[in-house]
Order: sequence, then C-alpha cells, then structure tokens
Amino acid sequence: MTEKFEPEIVAFCCEYCSYAAADLAGSIRMSYPPNIKVILVPCSGRVDPVYLLHALEQGADGVYVTGCMEGDCHFVTGNLKAKKRVAYIRKMLDEMGIEQDRVQMFNIAASDAPEFARVAKMMTEKIRALGPNPIKGKGTPPSRSAQVILGQ
Repeated sequence: MTEKFEPEIVAFCCEYCSYAAADLAGSIRMSYPPNIKVILVPCSGRVDPVYLLHALEQGADGVYVTGCMEGDCHFVTGNLKAKKRVAYIRKMLDEMGIEQDRVQMFNIAASDAPEFARVAKMMTEKIRALGPNPIKGKGTPPSRSAQVILGQ
C-alpha cells in the first residue's frame, strides 16, 4: 500500500501582517494544514534568498513568503524587495530544472485569517501535486536550525 505524500512546507511570515493573520486563524480555530511550518520574520523584505534555498535543500518540499499588502508595508518597500527575491529564486529553480512553483510569495492583511488559511491549503495541494522535493536529502545533513524549522 502506497503512503499518501504529505509535503513539508515552510512559510516565512511578516510580523505585522501575515503572521498576525496566522495567529488570528489559530485563535478563531480556522482549519489549515498542519504541515505548514510558520517562521516569524520582522518583515518579508528581511527574507534572504539563501533562506529559501536552504529550506529546500534541507528537506522542505515547498516554501512561501507572506508579507503586507502592496503599498501598505510597515517598512515601506520590504514586501516589494521580497517579491523581487522570490521571483529571482523561482527563475533560478526553473533554470535548475526544479519546479518554480515550489517557491511562492503572497500578500496577506493582518485581519485576513481566511486568506491565510486559503493560501496554506492551496500551497499544500500544489506541492502535493508536484510530489516530493527532488533535491531533498541530496545535500549535507540538516543543520540544527533547519531541524528546528522543519520540526525534526
């Protein structure tokens, strides 16, 4: 009997908006997949492209960054920087022959818990359809920080 693939997904969430939406979703008991590992960041613009690649290298099947709504970033242009960085990594993955849809960027308002839950469900379905990360386990053993991020 074949086991159903359950992806491991890392979500880097902006403290001011999308993390607040995640917190609200949990507070009002909204349902979203438990395989989303939420990482709090001060601003989506602080997510270095290396973090996205490192998460994939260390075993995440998908990674996404969530930030404030465009034009409403608490750090003015942080979410626009994050959008450019995510686009850069998606292009790099495509050139490497890895599905670029494994990395995404979303803008979620602090009060939009339903959108946070929808994005989590959508990413889980998308990554489940793509299958396991093709580079999972091909690098060095996970660092302790990666183990914490992935809940190992």
